[in-house]
Formats: sequence, C-alpha cells, structure tokens
Amino acid sequence: MRISAARFRGFLAGVWQRRRWRRSILAALCVLALLVLPVAAAGVALRLQYAGAPSADAWTRGRDAVWLGHAWVDGRKGEPELTALTRQLAGTGVRDLYVHTGPLESDGSLSPARYPKAAWLLAAVHRELPGVRVQAWLGNVVAPEHPEALHLEDPASRERVVTATRQVLAAGFEGVHFDMEPIRSDSAGFLTLLDRTHAVTAAAGAPLSVAAPQIDPLPGLHVVTTGLTDHGKWWSQAYFGQVARRVEQIAVMSYDTSMQLESLYGGYVAQQTKLALEATPPGVDLLMGLPGYWDDTFSHRGSAETVAAAVRGARLGLSRHGGGRRTFGLALYADFSASAQDWSSFRDGWTSR
Repeated sequence: MRISAARFRGFLAGVWQRRRWRRSILAALCVLALLVLPVAAAGVALRLQYAGAPSADAWTRGRDAVWLGHAWVDGRKGEPELTALTRQLAGTGVRDLYVHTGPLESDGSLSPARYPKAAWLLAAVHRELPGVRVQAWLGNVVAPEHPEALHLEDPASRERVVTATRQVLAAGFEGVHFDMEPIRSDSAGFLTLLDRTHAVTAAAGAPLSVAAPQIDPLPGLHVVTTGLTDHGKWWSQAYFGQVARRVEQIAVMSYDTSMQLESLYGGYVAQQTKLALEATPPGVDLLMGLPGYWDDTFSHRGSAETVAAAVRGARLGLSRHGGGRRTFGLALYADFSASAQDWSSFRDGWTSR
C-alpha cells in the first residue's frame, strides 16, 4: 500500500511528539531524582547518626547552663520564683545562668535602667545556689541583615559594647554572654569585638561566653544560603573555631533546624556536636543548646525538635567524637518557655545515671 506524503509527514510528526513527550518525562524524572536522592541520602545519614546507644560516660560534667529571661533583673520575679528555680536546678549539672540583662542599644550601649534588680538576683543566687555563676546575657540583632541595628564593623559601636561589658562586671555579674544575631560567617568585626572584650573579662577573672549559630552541615553551605536568602544561617567550621579560640564558653543554638522528624533532628544534633567538637579547643567549654520551647513552623517543628532528642543526639556525638572530653555541657533555652517535660527530659537524659 502506498502512503501519501502528507500522511507520512503526519505519521513522523506523531512519532516525534511521542518521543518528545517521553523525553520530557525522562528529563523531569532525572531532575526529580537529582533533587530527591541527595535529600533522601542526607535523611538516611542523619537517621544513622541517631542510631545506637550513647557511651556510659556521656553524662553531665557539671558544666551545663540555662538561659534566663529578663524578668529576673527587672523586678517581675522574686523570691517565690527563685525557690522554684532552685528546685528545678537541684541535682543537675547547671553551673551557669545566662540572664538577659538587656538588649544592647543599636549603638552598642547599655542603659543601667535595663537591670534594676540585678543586685538582688546576684545575692539571692549566691545564697540559694552556691557555686552557680550568673552571667549577663547581652545581645541584639545586627547589621547588615538589620541595617538599623547594631553595626559590629563600626569601631565606635564595638567600643560601646566593651564599655557595656565593664559595666555589667562592675555590677557584680560573674561573666558575659553575647548573643548577637545573625552574625555572618567570617565577620571580622565580631572577632575584633571578642578580642577587645576578652581582654576586659580576663582581667576581671570572668568568663566570656557566646551563643553561636550552627555549623555548615555541608562545606560552603553558608555561602550559598546567604547569597540566596541574604540570611546568615550557618557558620563555617573554620570560623566557628576562630570564635571558640577567643572565649571560655561557646553554646551552639542547635534548634530551629527545619527537621520534621524527631529522629532526623536528633541525628542532626549528633552531627553538629561532632563538627563543634572538632573546632573547639579542649580548654574551652562547648555547650549544645536544647530547645525548651514549643513552636510549629517549617523552621521549628515542635514534635521533632524535642529536648529528649537533642540530649540523646548530643550524647551520641560526644560518645563518638568526644574522646572523654570534660569541657562539655548542655544549655537549656529557656526558663520562661521550658515545660515540665522539657526539664524532665533534660534531667533524666543527661543528669540521671
């Protein structure tokens, strides 16, 4: 049978359309695989990080901490609340209280009106919790992500922060804890600030402590995410180490991770513990933060980011990579948001043998 030229061209066009459709599907599947497979592989890796049992030695070293809210120094809390806090801390390894002493002003200064009841708190803690140190928690949001906030690249602003450091030490605080966010990886201004303030705290015999972002789970990830979102989510491991070498304590804010399952979150904390241990000098206290608060967003799934999972993840990381390290602890965030279950998970998982 003879086929007309027109019908033959139609036949070829149909074959081409079907082949193009199949190629499009194949290309889409390939792209999907390229996106899904790395995510799936990462999920499996984190789940494996959470497997197994912590070592018998992975328990509190008596170097733990709790972040306390501003109500402790502005008069809203008093003796009844201190009695309750004393009961909460009894039998734990908490040595440091990071007490929110005020947001620094955008120029780096600190008004004494921010902490009118500091003297009462210091005296009461010394009376009821001997051996526990009270550190002034100072911080603010910072530029360039917040242009109207604190500019750490500005020498005058840094000097006002140094003055604020002297100010809280003169008020009786036994250490200074910086929580400035978001400090971008490789910020030279922050390192300079730490050098300047450490000279002040060291002269006073007081520890300098910082709250630190998480470390790149993949090398260079902070470069990509900062470029795409203009938000400094992670630090490079090298920069984390530069900061750790300038302080006595570094506390990793190991929460708000976007992990949607408890096992993945626990594995992520184990991984972060490993990375932080590798970068922190042996003589510096490394603390892993615990999420003692509830939220239900994409960045913080409350059912996944539990204190129990964070404690277990940190213990696993310490067991595998700590090598018997004693300068290690956990830090609970925070007294004003932690539930009874959070406190129980902290105590049972970390301080009860």
